[in-house]
Amino acid sequence: MNKVKNFFTRHMIMAPTSFLAWFGLLAGTGLNFIVCSAIGVSLYAGGIVAVKEIQLRSNLKQLGMSRSEYKHIQYQLTESKKKLKRLANMYGQVRSIQAFRQVYDMTTMARRIIKIVQSNPRKFYQVETFFYAHLDSAVELTSKYGLLVNQPLKDQEIKVALQHTRETLTDLNQELEKDLRNAVATDLEQLQMEIDFVGVTINKDKPLLESKGEHSNDR
Repeated sequence: MNKVKNFFTRHMIMAPTSFLAWFGLLAGTGLNFIVCSAIGVSLYAGGIVAVKEIQLRSNLKQLGMSRSEYKHIQYQLTESKKKLKRLANMYGQVRSIQAFRQVYDMTTMARRIIKIVQSNPRKFYQVETFFYAHLDSAVELTSKYGLLVNQPLKDQEIKVALQHTRETLTDLNQELEKDLRNAVATDLEQLQMEIDFVGVTINKDKPLLESKGEHSNDR
C-alpha cells in the first residue's frame, strides 16, 4: 500500500472541503471569525480521520485481511526496522573482510524483504521465519561476533568461537537468501505465466504468417 499517496489524498480532499465550509460559515452566518475557524479546523481534523478509516477499510478488503492481521504485520515491520538499524550499526564492530561482507549481505537482503512486505503485507506469510527468527539471529550473532573480535586477548577458545560464529553467519546468509526468494516467488510465478501467455499468443499467430508467406512464394 502506498501510504504517502493515501496521506496526500486525504489532505487534498479535506483541505478544499474545510476551506469552503469555513468560508461559507464566515460569509453566510453570523458567527465570528474565531468560531468559524474552530469549526473549520474541527471539520478538517475529523475529515482526515474519517477518510483515513475509509482508506484502511478499502485496503484491508483488497488484501483480504482482518484489521488485527494488518496491525500485527505493521507491528512486525516496525520492530524489524529497529532490528535492521541495529544490524547496520554493527559494520564498525567487525574487522575481517569476510564478516563485513556477511553483515552487508544480510543488511541488504533484510532491507529488501522488509520493503517487499511493506508494499504488499500479504507477503508476510511467505517470510514469517524472517520476522520471527532469522533477523533476530542476524542481530544477535553479529553482536556476539563484534564482541569477540574486539577482545584484547585471543586465546584458542575465542578463536574457535569466532570461527564457529563466522560459519553460523554464513548459514544464516543462506537462510536470508531463501527468505528473499520466498518473498518474490509469487511475483516470479506470475511473471512466468505472463511470459508463457505471450509465447502461446505469438506461436498461435505464426502458422498464419507462414501460410501467407507460402502463398506469396507459390505465386
